[in-house]
Amino acid sequence: MKRLIVAALFASATPALAQMDHSQMDHSAHQMPPAPEASADPHAGHSMPAADDMIPKGVAPPVPTDHAAEAFYDPAVMARARAAMIQESGGMTFSQLMVDRLEYRANKGANGYAWEGEGWIGGDINRFAFKTEGEGEVGGPLESAEVQALYSRAIDPWWNMVAGVRHDIRPQPQRSYATVGIEGLAPYWFEVEGQAFVSTKGDVHLRMEGSYDQRITQRLILQPAAEVNIAAQDVPELGIGSGISNIELGLRLRYEFAREFAPYVGVHWERKLGDTARYARAEGEGASTASLVMGIRFWF
Repeated sequence: MKRLIVAALFASATPALAQMDHSQMDHSAHQMPPAPEASADPHAGHSMPAADDMIPKGVAPPVPTDHAAEAFYDPAVMARARAAMIQESGGMTFSQLMVDRLEYRANKGANGYAWEGEGWIGGDINRFAFKTEGEGEVGGPLESAEVQALYSRAIDPWWNMVAGVRHDIRPQPQRSYATVGIEGLAPYWFEVEGQAFVSTKGDVHLRMEGSYDQRITQRLILQPAAEVNIAAQDVPELGIGSGISNIELGLRLRYEFAREFAPYVGVHWERKLGDTARYARAEGEGASTASLVMGIRFWF
């Protein structure tokens, strides 16, 4: 009975709703906003912020000065914590001492010895470095020896600029030089170095070195190396002629018992050229020397 009453009421109301003027119905809740006017600019609505509001490319944003942790902890304590974090994340002072060659040279004449080493102390960017190298005869006089004190600065992850002084203890007379150079790791893992020297007497010299570590196994490494020295003028008192004064070539096979300790064997060849060879012959020395070498390489 109730269903019949509801159906009757619905049937009687339907004609009245159908006869209502559409304009009398309330559609205010369904009205759409007016469409925006068309713009001739195809990029309208997509404008970028002004150039003054953007950080230039390659420039780091300013260091923040508001630290949220200081709202809960003593600012002095947090300042010490931030300083420790910076130091442990690249701001520490490191050091290394490496003797790249300490070797005995056996040849037809008098047997000899030679060394070459370097060390540094500092951070990732700025360092104080020193280098030394020399050679002589076993049981005889020291033929050549030099030391360098250098300031080293990284110019990118692979290269360092160096500048400083060099002093030659031998040969006599002693000489001191100002030096500037570049060293680093070239593509394909070649270690290269170039230095220019100007002595207190006005002598100008260039030195270029290069080496490459060819890993045969993880512990067995074959290292070819080369060095070329060039003089801008004759220096008779030191037995150096202008042009390419001498070339050194070496091939050494080392076995790394540990990364820090590796004995090696190899060959070393040295040739004096031009007027440098003439000065050597005048002193009764040979212009060319080939040696079998054995030595150790270590660092810490």
